Amino acid sequence: MRVVICGGGVIGACTAYFLSRHGVDVIVVERTEVAAAASGKAGGFLARDWCAGTPLDALARRSFALHAQLPEEIAGDWGHRPMTAYSGFVADDNDPRRNTPSALDWLSDGVVIAQRIGTTETTAIVHPQKFTSAMMNAAIVQGAELRRTRFTGIVRDGDGARAKGVEVDDSIIEADAVVIAMGPWSLLAANWMSLPALYAQRSPSIVYDTGTHVSADALFLETKIYGETTSVEVFPRPDGSTYVTACPDTGAFPTDPIDVRPEPNSMKWVEEISGRLSPLFRPEKIIAKQACYRPVTEDGLPLIGRVPQDERLYVATGHSVWGILNAPATGEALAELIVEGATRNVDLAPFDPARLKPLDLPRRRLR
Repeated sequence: MRVVICGGGVIGACTAYFLSRHGVDVIVVERTEVAAAASGKAGGFLARDWCAGTPLDALARRSFALHAQLPEEIAGDWGHRPMTAYSGFVADDNDPRRNTPSALDWLSDGVVIAQRIGTTETTAIVHPQKFTSAMMNAAIVQGAELRRTRFTGIVRDGDGARAKGVEVDDSIIEADAVVIAMGPWSLLAANWMSLPALYAQRSPSIVYDTGTHVSADALFLETKIYGETTSVEVFPRPDGSTYVTACPDTGAFPTDPIDVRPEPNSMKWVEEISGRLSPLFRPEKIIAKQACYRPVTEDGLPLIGRVPQDERLYVATGHSVWGILNAPATGEALAELIVEGATRNVDLAPFDPARLKPLDLPRRRLR
């Protein structure tokens, strides 16, 4: 059995890994590089039970367990580390706590830690780019192939009801099944299949070199910038870097992921916010200024499963901020669905692409 996966991000890499464990001949099609978009520029935060009471709960719990298990199975170090998580806020200038020392000594005065919201049993972190690369490399070790080329269409059989491969640039890769896992760019595949709308949340971020001065505590804070309240997330990593993101928004995204650039005003705001949080977040300590687009669906749940009206055609996208967390369980379940026809650990029914109205686009067919 051969499966072609379109997309070299974390969802595609995890799907390739679990399919290759089933002995499937896997070809991953990626036009730029592995983890080129959100999979390389996200925070990498993991939470076991933050989706409790939602359809995502079982997926998140299974995936959190797989994240803890995978370092024992796969070579490489992607910085998996249990950590504590706290919520809080940055006191305004007129707040009496403005000059009160923070509960964490590496934070500036006035950064108020309100409560603990995660423990080392329930929250953790990975370096997303390193994790995605490790999963892809592990799949390749098991026989998968990575082809750097551009997906340009679905190839179908004579009556058009069944996918039999993909068109890439000027050639065709034949396959028994096709998986679309291109983040928000999966929307491009709506030209050849029935897919609901996908949107994108833009997340600007800055990565700082903080060495060993920052504790293993994830922070979820609120602050004001130019009169507007915004959320701030801070994720210290085991490699001595700290990831800070703030001011998320939604909007159009470029057709090619390589054209994603951090918006100057957003970078200015994130840098100002970071400087207020800690004296460690200084301009000369900046490793990277970046932005990414996370795929979002109309109802906030991912699309995982068979594409409606099409045989042998599958999609896995729309994971929003939980893409890194839920990638292992998504890949595991999708591999089971493709190879065995059913899943073992996670019910994919809540994520069925057929639950949402498809885009009304004229469908092109390649034979």
